[in-house]
Amino acid sequence: MNYERVKEKLEILADAAKYDVSCSSSGGNRKNTSKGLGDSSATGICHTYTEDGRCVSLLKILLTNFCIYDCAYCVTRVSNDIQRAAFTVDEVVDLTMSFYRRNYIEGLFLSSGIFKNADYTMERLVRVAKKLRLEHNFNGYIHLKSIPDASDELMREAGLYADRLSMNLEIPTESGLKLLAPDKSHQQMIKPMDFVKNEILIYKDEKKIIKSTPKFAPAGQSTQVIVGATPETDLQIIKVADHFYKNFNLKRVYYSGYVPVSNDARLPALGSQVPLVRENRLYQADWLMRFYGFKANEILEQSNPFLDLEVDPKMSWALRNVDKFPVMIQTAPLEMILRVPGIGVKSAYKIIQARRFKNLTLEHIKKIGVSTNRAKYFITVANANKSLDFLDAVNLKDIILKDTRSKFENPFSNQLSLLNDDSFLR
Repeated sequence: MNYERVKEKLEILADAAKYDVSCSSSGGNRKNTSKGLGDSSATGICHTYTEDGRCVSLLKILLTNFCIYDCAYCVTRVSNDIQRAAFTVDEVVDLTMSFYRRNYIEGLFLSSGIFKNADYTMERLVRVAKKLRLEHNFNGYIHLKSIPDASDELMREAGLYADRLSMNLEIPTESGLKLLAPDKSHQQMIKPMDFVKNEILIYKDEKKIIKSTPKFAPAGQSTQVIVGATPETDLQIIKVADHFYKNFNLKRVYYSGYVPVSNDARLPALGSQVPLVRENRLYQADWLMRFYGFKANEILEQSNPFLDLEVDPKMSWALRNVDKFPVMIQTAPLEMILRVPGIGVKSAYKIIQARRFKNLTLEHIKKIGVSTNRAKYFITVANANKSLDFLDAVNLKDIILKDTRSKFENPFSNQLSLLNDDSFLR
């Protein structure tokens, strides 16, 4: 192997992969029972956080940055004058095994530009996963990016060797996709997503009858949408996400603020990058739909289709619906407690348990984990709560902003930290 050339390819193809953000803790449970390498039951991906708070990593690369498509928003588009490279199947396998043995990574995230055609590309992605599993007895985490228009046979094989599959929608609406990628359609992406959803259900049902039935994509599937390349509103974006959660059983939808990479009249001007706080708000809105019982049309309305960048979506909803407050902590149902700004899912369940044994005060719920600097304006507790005097104030938002400060804002950075838990909605 020419190690200098492989190193050069790695620099090119790892850099090209950074635009794909569809990474999270795995959710997989592939056990190492045959004295092989790795164990995906305790691993996640892409320098992110697992459910128990650990930061984990994986080798995140493209198989190649050659691509037959000319998507205006993509740095690897065929018309872009960039340095091109392609790994062989064996090179990706060797890199993964070498990095794993050195404890650099805990798994592999493998995507690719589309060269020749969809099946040609997907077959090589599958060969990487298959070779790692069968020839190297690798039980670590593998996430494969599905290729639009790939055959059902290849998608089935991919699901048998990968822990997670993902198919990026890219642009949230069909009209936006046609504008920037006229050779693509959402139907090309929806077909394999629907196939994977059905196969997951089939294999789960078969496993109930035949215990030896192999797992199929045990960590499920996910997708990614690009925000800000086209003029979709936040309401349109979260409705698209809600549709795919309900109809395709997705594990996650990822939101990637468009990074200007092309001087194209169809795209935002170079230097006009989407604010990171908009990404953050979309993730928070996503959390509200998945874990807090909110519907997409509750979070935003047609008359106000963009998320407030000053306060999180739950706070924004509460400020628009002050008539539903205050919530009596001692007696309110779980669904309403979850709608109080400053109360996360875990804290809400703790409140339900704790109130069976005592009348809860602000001090009690603060110890439980509630962010009382926000919650106190919307709740009734056992002791006096003077903050309720401001509930009907016309400037309630300004009062709360003065009294709160996001723990995810670094005064020396414009970056916002996104953790895979509900703490940023408390």
